[in-house]
Amino acid sequence: MASATSRTVDLNGHSFHYLEWGDPHAPVLLFLHGFPEYSGAWAEVATRLADHYHCIAPDQRGFGQSWAPTEVEAYNLRELVGDMAAVIGGLGDPVTVIGHDWGAAVAYGLAMFKPELVSRLIIINGVHPAPFQRELAGGGAQTSASQYISYLRAEGSEEKLAADDFYGLLKLFSAKMDLGWMTPDRRELYKAEWSRSGRMRGMINWYRASPLKMPEPGVALTDVPVLSKGRLQVRCPHLLIWGDDDTALLPVCIEGLDDYAADLTVHHVEGADHWICHQKPDVVAGLIRSWIERTSV
Repeated sequence: MASATSRTVDLNGHSFHYLEWGDPHAPVLLFLHGFPEYSGAWAEVATRLADHYHCIAPDQRGFGQSWAPTEVEAYNLRELVGDMAAVIGGLGDPVTVIGHDWGAAVAYGLAMFKPELVSRLIIINGVHPAPFQRELAGGGAQTSASQYISYLRAEGSEEKLAADDFYGLLKLFSAKMDLGWMTPDRRELYKAEWSRSGRMRGMINWYRASPLKMPEPGVALTDVPVLSKGRLQVRCPHLLIWGDDDTALLPVCIEGLDDYAADLTVHHVEGADHWICHQKPDVVAGLIRSWIERTSV
């Protein structure tokens, strides 16, 4: 399999790190990781696609070897989208953007607010903001499943998660899902990234800066702002890959997604959960490859 090349670039005066695989002249796939991962989390999928694509996986702001400001306001979506828009701008042409977990929020932001930069959008167990806020506000099953967000937003949560050799963060990582892919060697790689100065605060600040409203379980919110459906449209071809056993993001979160994406394809994958990219990289890479080939015709 193709090996990764590590690079560092300057984005708007700040240092960002990324990994890349494949031919620099091939079509670009931009991979955006979520919490609590980093660029190397894409290795299994990217190496399987590097024969035909130039795969680029940045450490997003606050993660890994990239810039990690301490202020909460530095992590609002406009800033996060601006980082990745600068990455794409340096590449020249619109690219296929692939997002998982929090990376999906940035990927959707790019597709909705910077559509000239995104030729195709692929989301893997991630959610569009409108259906997700709808389900959070409803007080139902997703509200219960997302209560960890309130815990993370509390001041000092990063210290609690890092205590006892990241015991709390590893427990949160599992969240009743399969971590059989997390070998001892890989666990040490993750801990090395989490141990970098300021990174735990940076990662958690994504949650603190989010405008999503979170009620108590069983309590519906009535004061949620109405989101403009017109502004939140994905106008490029959109593929959603969904591991059906996810316990952090529930299937109700993707109901109604076609109201925001006219050209939507959905693939459900049995026997996989939120960490589908690690559990079934052959399946994920195969679905990405076949869908891109089909939409290129």
